Amino acid sequence: MSREFEASVEVDRPVEEVFAYLADGRNDPEFSPRVLEITKTPDGPTAVGTVFRSTVKDAGVKTSREFRITGLMPPRTIRWSEQSKNLITAEGGYDFEPLPDGRTRVRIFNVLEGHGLGRILLGPALRAARKDAPEFGRRIKAAVERS
Repeated sequence: MSREFEASVEVDRPVEEVFAYLADGRNDPEFSPRVLEITKTPDGPTAVGTVFRSTVKDAGVKTSREFRITGLMPPRTIRWSEQSKNLITAEGGYDFEPLPDGRTRVRIFNVLEGHGLGRILLGPALRAARKDAPEFGRRIKAAVERS
């Protein structure tokens, strides 16, 4: 069984704007209600090695998350890998495609991995993530277009 989920959405903004918005993980709470707070280290532009630390609430449980940017090719791709030691961790990214009329197609994907008891929880977590993926894409579109 694949442990990946993805969504694609077309945003009514140029690719450079969409890339810049999503490269700054501090914007995540604007489209991801599970993210309660998030910080970035170091200050300055996002680059390979930048770390975003967040507190999230999943299924009523607060956890700390740490994601490191592992790949960055402006304005085409962003890749990240979770460094935290949680029951379920993710790695994934965004792919950006410029479209006619200054729009951008964004593909987001994540691959989930269960650890310990998380192996049992992985199936339900993956089903929930796949179910929410289209709405997640719509929330990204709305947030970017508001910015």
